[in-house]
Amino acid sequence: MGEKTTTERADTAVPSPARRLVGGLLRNFRERSGLSRKDVAGRLLVSESLAGAYERAERIPTSNYLDDADSVLDARGALKSCIPLMEEEKYPPTYVGWVRLQKTAASVDGYETMVFPGLLQTEDYIRALYEERVPQMTEGEIEKNVVARLERQAVLARTPPPMIGYVIEESVLRRPIGGREVLRKQLLHVLECVRTLRHLKVQVMPTETREHAGVHGAIQLLSTPEGRNFSYDEGQITGRLISKPQEVNQLIGRFGALRAQALTPRASAELIERMAGQL
Repeated sequence: MGEKTTTERADTAVPSPARRLVGGLLRNFRERSGLSRKDVAGRLLVSESLAGAYERAERIPTSNYLDDADSVLDARGALKSCIPLMEEEKYPPTYVGWVRLQKTAASVDGYETMVFPGLLQTEDYIRALYEERVPQMTEGEIEKNVVARLERQAVLARTPPPMIGYVIEESVLRRPIGGREVLRKQLLHVLECVRTLRHLKVQVMPTETREHAGVHGAIQLLSTPEGRNFSYDEGQITGRLISKPQEVNQLIGRFGALRAQALTPRASAELIERMAGQL
């Protein structure tokens, strides 16, 4: 999703009991395995300082790190079972459910009015969004949220991959968040994604279009492998997961109209390429 900068949970100066628990487990399993912190960092392809920060509960371990550490440290599922705990550290309670559904979704769709979809954002673009957030975040909070958002992009390379479709307002392609160079690289990144990911379709809604089904704002949708449909409504302060079929079906119909009114994927890619070339 586009995820305005209110999406991820703000960090705190004092680590939570859950984070201290996971950090202690990482240290205990490492010591039981007879490995140094440097050994573990090398096997898990992270810096020694980051591995130490996880153990000291200074940083929230990513899901991939806990998954890999579980195997390397022979934790027999103990570290994997901590992944939901750390997800709750990264995201507000109203958003955790959406993140978990997205990981296994059969399809993900969205209409974005202000920023590029979160799954397609570059690291520099994400960082710029958080740096411009009001009220301002500390450097530690910014870094935590950048890592959390990048981690969610793993769904793009998942096997089997979900079908992903986005409609993006043309104005988003022109808004120089982070500066012209950040925007140029963001546009080129979207182009690279649509050219290499066959399960991804991106369409642009022209600003001058007369018929527009999205005047009520952004739309986020997903479908589970079992065929259940969900939506997420993101507000300025908080959001809500929508599961009522009547409400979700209304949004599905609205999104279908948006896709029909937007440029085709080919024409959209050509527009994005031209705009990147102008920067």
